[in-house]
Amino acid sequence: MSESELMGDEVLDGTWSDESEWEEFTGAEPAEDSGTAAPQPVLAVVGRPNVGKSTLVNRILGRREAVVQDVPGVTRDRVSYTAQWAGKGFTLMDTGGWDPAADELYAAVTAQSAYAMEHADAILFVVDAITGATATDEAAARILRRAKTPVLVVANKVDDDRRVADTADLWSLGLGQPYPVSALHGRGSGDLLDAALAALPETPRESLGRGAGPRRVALLGKPNVGKSSLLNKLSGEQRSVVHEVAGTTVDPVDSLIELDGQTWRFVDTAGLRKRVNFAAGAEYYASLRTKAAIESAEVTIVLLDASEPVSEQDLRVLSMVVESGRALVFALNKWDLMHDDRRRELERELDRGLRRIPWAQRVNISALTGRSVAKLAPALRTALESWDTRVPTGALNSWLGELIAATPPPVRGGKQPKVLFATQAQTRPPTFVLFTTGFLEASYRRFVERKLREKFGFTGTPVRISVRVREKRKKK
Repeated sequence: MSESELMGDEVLDGTWSDESEWEEFTGAEPAEDSGTAAPQPVLAVVGRPNVGKSTLVNRILGRREAVVQDVPGVTRDRVSYTAQWAGKGFTLMDTGGWDPAADELYAAVTAQSAYAMEHADAILFVVDAITGATATDEAAARILRRAKTPVLVVANKVDDDRRVADTADLWSLGLGQPYPVSALHGRGSGDLLDAALAALPETPRESLGRGAGPRRVALLGKPNVGKSSLLNKLSGEQRSVVHEVAGTTVDPVDSLIELDGQTWRFVDTAGLRKRVNFAAGAEYYASLRTKAAIESAEVTIVLLDASEPVSEQDLRVLSMVVESGRALVFALNKWDLMHDDRRRELERELDRGLRRIPWAQRVNISALTGRSVAKLAPALRTALESWDTRVPTGALNSWLGELIAATPPPVRGGKQPKVLFATQAQTRPPTFVLFTTGFLEASYRRFVERKLREKFGFTGTPVRISVRVREKRKKK
């Protein structure tokens, strides 16, 4: 049966509220990603804490991406951004403050900076021109002089001509000409970027990308739930700073990871401890970047601490994912610490707290020991397959006709609405539109969604159902 036969003449003679409405919801499917571009050379920004590295990164990008606050130590991981200057693309890597005398948390931050120094194709070594070269700057310079990587000394905070002469002292670092720059105001940034592009090779020394474009996965959860530990376990290296202090991760951290024979792009995000409206300072901007990471991801892994009760923060993170329409897998971390009584208690908590998302797959893992982390890849594939699924219009309406015949919509205002036709408007997430003669109650839409999942699957993805009510034909 054709669509026009199923819907009747009423559709064809223009009784819908908008003539373009049909095209809007039955148009071509969105184009798929065609893969990733060729690997780009990496320009790392390094230096001791609070010399303006992240401000310089934002200046080069031309937008506020890196979290900036007037306290040292805000940036902790190495964070990569795609940048462009004079028609040439490159990867810009922001790092935490380098301090060889640091201990505990900031020792790990320094290790991340050292890794960036070792693997970048060129380095911007940022020094505070007002303070001059400190003992920490000189220690970093000794390491950089031994490296074979091109290094450009950036004399930051040169806001006017009076401070240009002070930059001459930085020749003593033995790294060549210092470039006077004001990252805050943009002074000298063009000359610096011209020199940086001249130092960068055409292709990067190291390339992690291979094959088709990797699917994008965001790691989400409240602070200190184990996101960075999981990323490090999956990558096999100390990719993110891990510390018992909650909130260690501030910026989203990207990693290309080989998992179960497939390359994935994982993004470690800052733990969400407050609503964005109530956050302040670096926490506010970190929350915004976490939200942006969700929007740019295709599938998310929400980590819950199995050893603690399901909290309001956990439910808030899950709600953000569902509202964003991304595919979802939630992982119960620290499963190795569980005992039988806690497991039974957890099942009851999950039944109560997650009853609105029974479609999400659950994987019990231990990020510390690596227990069952290999099970994440099949769960991610299933969720993405559901996220991309399109149901043929004929099969959808055939099934829907049988469903409505068995369980018609409830009467509203003395009239029973009729469902004239249904179509899948889009994928990612699967979105269905029901064209009706009257409004359908929310409970009936949930009923249709539940039956739709039973028939067609959609494990691991939210499903959206909207209703288009036919307007009455105006009498001539």
